[in-house]
Amino acid sequence: MAEDTIMLPKVEELQLDGKLKTSFTELKAKLSKLPFYDVGSDANSVTAARVESRNIDKMPYLFHIVKIGSSSIDVSYSIIPDTSESMRRAYVVKNLAGILSLISNDYEVDVPKFMQYVDSTIGNLIDGISQNYNLLYNKYDSLAAEYREIKRLNNELEASNKNLTVQITQLSEEDKELKDELDKLKKYSDEALMVLVQEWVEVHDNSIDTEQFAKNYAVSIPRVEQILNKMVMLGYLEVKS
Repeated sequence: MAEDTIMLPKVEELQLDGKLKTSFTELKAKLSKLPFYDVGSDANSVTAARVESRNIDKMPYLFHIVKIGSSSIDVSYSIIPDTSESMRRAYVVKNLAGILSLISNDYEVDVPKFMQYVDSTIGNLIDGISQNYNLLYNKYDSLAAEYREIKRLNNELEASNKNLTVQITQLSEEDKELKDELDKLKKYSDEALMVLVQEWVEVHDNSIDTEQFAKNYAVSIPRVEQILNKMVMLGYLEVKS
C-alpha cells in the first residue's frame, strides 16, 4: 500500500570520457577514503554510491552513483519531485568534482566535456535564481503598490478625521451659543416677571410662594424676591401684616 502513494524520483545520467592511468585496485583504495560513500568494484569498474535519503520502505530515494570504467565515467542521480532540478544537478557536479580531484593521479577525465557540463549546470542554476528573483521582485512591487494605496487611503482618512474634528468643534460652539441664547430667552424682563407675579397672586388668593414660583418659571429665588420688592415699592403689591 505504501508503494502506491510514494512519488518515484526522477533519475538522470551523465557520461564522461576518461582513461584509467593506474589500476582499479589503486582507484578503489583512493575512493574508499570518501566519507558517506559505499565503494565496490568488479573486473571492469569501481563504483562509489551515496544514499542521501530513503523512502518509507527503506529503499534508496535520494542518491547519486559514480561508476568509473577504464574509458568512461557514468554518473546517475535521483531528483525528488517538487524540488529544484538545477540545484540538484549543481550538488551532484560539486561532489563529482571532489571525486575527480581525489583520483586525478589515477584517472584522466575529458576535461572540456566536464567543464561544458559544469558551465551548463551553473548557467541553468543562475537562470533559475534570476527567475525566482524576478518573481519575488514582482511580488514585492505588487505589495509595494498596495502599501502605497493603503497609505494614501489612510492619509485621506486622517484628513477626513481632522475635518470631522473641526466640524464637531464648530457644532459644539454653535450648540453652546444656542444654549446661551435659550438661557437669555428664559430670563424674563422686570416687566414680564411682574406680570407673571400679578397673575400668580390673583390665582393664589393674593399670596405667593417664592420657591414654587421660582421653580415654575425657572428663575432664581433672589430674582423673584427682587421683583416682589420692586412691585411693593411701586405699589403693585401690599405686604400683609
